[in-house]
Amino acid sequence: MTPLDSQRPTPNSQNKTSSLGLGNWVLGVFIIMSGLLLHAQDMPDPSLIHGRAIPAGELPAGTVTVRVVREAIGNNVPNQQVRLIIGETTRTATTDEQGRAEFQNLPRADGALAEVTVDGEKLVSQPFAVPTSGGLRVILVAGLARAAERKKQEEAANAAAPPVKGTVVLGNNTRVLMQFRDDGLDLYYILEIVNSARARVDIGGPLQLELPTGALGASTLEGSSPSASISNGRLIVRGPFASGTTSVQVGFRMMYDRSELTLSQVWPVPVQQVIVGVERLGDVKVSSPQLTSTNDVRTEGGEVFILGNGPALPAGGVTRVTLSNLPFHSRMPLYVALGLAVVLAGVGVWLSIGTGTKRDQARHALVTRRDTLLTQLEQLESKRRLGTVDPSSYSTRRQRILSELERIYGELDEAGAGPGGGGEGVAA
Repeated sequence: MTPLDSQRPTPNSQNKTSSLGLGNWVLGVFIIMSGLLLHAQDMPDPSLIHGRAIPAGELPAGTVTVRVVREAIGNNVPNQQVRLIIGETTRTATTDEQGRAEFQNLPRADGALAEVTVDGEKLVSQPFAVPTSGGLRVILVAGLARAAERKKQEEAANAAAPPVKGTVVLGNNTRVLMQFRDDGLDLYYILEIVNSARARVDIGGPLQLELPTGALGASTLEGSSPSASISNGRLIVRGPFASGTTSVQVGFRMMYDRSELTLSQVWPVPVQQVIVGVERLGDVKVSSPQLTSTNDVRTEGGEVFILGNGPALPAGGVTRVTLSNLPFHSRMPLYVALGLAVVLAGVGVWLSIGTGTKRDQARHALVTRRDTLLTQLEQLESKRRLGTVDPSSYSTRRQRILSELERIYGELDEAGAGPGGGGEGVAA
């Protein structure tokens, strides 16, 4: 069992999960991976990474960089004084042309904070720990509230206008995450459906994505657009699609019983960049024709993922990811045990049928012989009463019949088949 077991959604192919814990875990992994890939793709939503400390193994130990931007990543704010607070100590540094302020040779500490004031707006990071190895990168974004309000107004205006014919793509923050649990694999699709037009677009119907064969318990996760649903192993996202990004998160489970598993996914619309994250467990290996590079990344929760990325795919493109050296418990001993149990049960039934048949035959012979002797005894008694039998002959024959009856009743009693529970009520 993993700490996430109690947070995972109950498999339900129709309803959206309300698991906040799972949604936060997926979002946390998503954010870390986004931060580590900033150099290789378009920037993620700045509100997702504002104030978060992102591990940066390429920085010297005890180094923290704080980048200050206005509303969007890339809109740098230079010549801005940044404060770094560690306990009772405050250090200051000024941002360069890239909006970065760098703090070096920091001691290992918990509860550090970075803060800056831009145009009268005070920005404060989340508390973070200065690591003993590697450094951290922090981004502080000014004007998020203004940008959000402006975006809201634009969306309202676009929603009031009729949709136009157009297309959507799966943006650069789309990714597939995989985590192991028991002899199964939990998969999460983090989909960023991007409409680059200013108006809503109609793509000619819903966006439909067939999940891999064998997907179990598929459901949309918290934070997904209400237009997304799961039906018969298929993700359906109804249009029209608003300008900007429509977010959809899907979770499902794949079972496996061998050391290698290949997962294939056909993408119904173009994918701007292929990104796959697989939990590093033991000697698990990841290979794919679509992944041009892989490296290890660590999430805020301490989990290590093998993160691979590759170039864009056209509509109808396929990703094939092969996982090898998978951890699993062979079911062969179970199958052998079940097979032996079936064989033994069959032999037992056969023996019981054979034994029962022989026992029934023996009982039938004893009962027949008993009835014959009782008839003979009755005839002998009748002859005695009529005086047609010699007294000495009567006594000898009667003794022989009674002796044999006693033996027969004893054998019937041993077989549990005697009349009336051992011959009770039968006159000797």
